[in-house]
Amino acid sequence: MLVQVVPNAGRSAVAGVHDGALRLRLGAPAIEGRANAELLQWLARSLGLPRRAVSLSAGTLSRRKRVHLDCDAAKVEDWLRAAFANDAG
Repeated sequence: MLVQVVPNAGRSAVAGVHDGALRLRLGAPAIEGRANAELLQWLARSLGLPRRAVSLSAGTLSRRKRVHLDCDAAKVEDWLRAAFANDAG
């Protein structure tokens, strides 16, 4: 999954889509890997996955990242629908 992160945003949440990537606000700053750790932990918690099922496959030092999710696509689709429904309502 391609994500665009906004670190140091106060709280972690889905913030829409940016240039074909899921835009995520992260509460952690982009210092010493804290934003990356927050990203992986938040995604695992939000998707109901064990932390080991979420990994960063590209973009360690970039705001644009590729995240690998070890789960079926339907779970991610359901989560995205719910996230955007909550954002709209």
